[in-house]
Amino acid sequence: MRKKFFSYVAGSAACAALILLSGCQQTTNQLSDITRYVEEKIVEGKGTEVRDTLQETDTEQTAVSGETEKQTEPSVEKQSVDCYVYQTLPEKVRTVYDEVYDAILYEKEDVALSTLDNEVLHQAYVSVMADHGGLFWVSGYTYTQYTRGEKLVDLHFTPKFTMTDAERMDMQAQIDETVSQILAGIDAQAPDYDKAKYVFDYLASNVAYSTGAPDNQNIISVFVNGETVCQGYAAATQYLLEKLDIPCAVVAGTADGQSHAWNLVKLDGEYYYIDTTWGNATYSGDGMGLDSFINYNYFAVTTGELQKTHQPNDDIIVPVCQAVKDNYYVHENLYFDTWDADSIGNVYRAAYERGDGFCSVRFADRELYEQAFTYFITDQKIVHYCKGLTSLYYLEDSDQNVLTIKF
Repeated sequence: MRKKFFSYVAGSAACAALILLSGCQQTTNQLSDITRYVEEKIVEGKGTEVRDTLQETDTEQTAVSGETEKQTEPSVEKQSVDCYVYQTLPEKVRTVYDEVYDAILYEKEDVALSTLDNEVLHQAYVSVMADHGGLFWVSGYTYTQYTRGEKLVDLHFTPKFTMTDAERMDMQAQIDETVSQILAGIDAQAPDYDKAKYVFDYLASNVAYSTGAPDNQNIISVFVNGETVCQGYAAATQYLLEKLDIPCAVVAGTADGQSHAWNLVKLDGEYYYIDTTWGNATYSGDGMGLDSFINYNYFAVTTGELQKTHQPNDDIIVPVCQAVKDNYYVHENLYFDTWDADSIGNVYRAAYERGDGFCSVRFADRELYEQAFTYFITDQKIVHYCKGLTSLYYLEDSDQNVLTIKF
């Protein structure tokens, strides 16, 4: 979901139309009652939507012998030690995370877990998907609980695979080809800011926003089909930045009250939030030539800036982001914390004379933003800096105090 709107000003006329532009089987003891519960967890939808469905309940009498104890040691090698969400988890959840990730990666089914707690399983699964945006062949999971009498004795995990191994390999080859072409455009040794901005720019400019896009909850929609929704943008952002050695995770939650997904990213040792979806300018029938516009209002923002519109779910722990050095407007010298009409006007002038088409300036607070809006738009002083300008569109973002002018 997106929230953007432009107004039009022509000559000395007032604002015209507002255009809105834009979720065991082997247990022990003889003749024990073994109750098998299977529950499906489908994690999909815009951002993360969870539906729980009790699919099957069987009561069986099974002759078994011996005594089985629950395994408590990790059964797989840890594979995600450098991933953000993994690092935030308690040790027991990390162990299950490893087991879940291993099962997905190697397409295993009916995997016995080191936990009996299905909530731990859920936390582990959500964490795996947040750390690994490239798991396009899985869309949820089922878990099976085994009991002896009323005692829970085992918990098994089966990923819900959406394709065969052969289909997965074929799709991965297509994705790899596109990703290789994308990454060829950025130096792997470039600064973190440049790499993150390159990925943001590429996805915002080349992938259309479409609620009807096939496979829009995974990276197939982005790298094969070229159209997606927020979950696809966020997964693709994580996937590309990981390949550029930029730590990144997918964050699910709401934005303006609607299900949404975005990213947590670590640039130059500091954490920021990035919303690639809101950077996109795919609009149908707008007639204003916005195809080249990229909205940077949510590129490397703080927690305080994000929370004006976005609210993360509590599935993962996110840090308080306070750094501003790699925020787009700060980094590009488009940020003003004091009123200086000429300095601000000269920023718009330079963009106009370069033929940029758009220029966005961010202000430190609402008071400065409103002062700039009154001066440059209401009083139309923008024409003093952009000689020959007879009409313009402007975009207001009073949440982030950004004033964008389309020349």
